[in-house]
Amino acid sequence: MASYSLRFKRSIAKDLRAIPKKDVERILRRIESLAVDPRPRGCEKLTDQERYRIRQGRYRILYEIQDDVLLVVVVKVAKRSDVYE
Repeated sequence: MASYSLRFKRSIAKDLRAIPKKDVERILRRIESLAVDPRPRGCEKLTDQERYRIRQGRYRILYEIQDDVLLVVVVKVAKRSDVYE
């Protein structure tokens, strides 16, 4: 299986600044794992959108998968109560 490339929306840097450093390290490791398996166990496709979400502790990582070009685009990282707004 080929490895996917990772891209981040510009707003991700702002999202991560509001999260404690210890949690940011875990989140980034989880995002890196998406390059190998963009649909890991526990991921869910969002209704009416071409986006997926995975959980990392109290946080949710929203991302899009472009299989034709082997690309994962991370769209948003936030707590559950804020991520879907």
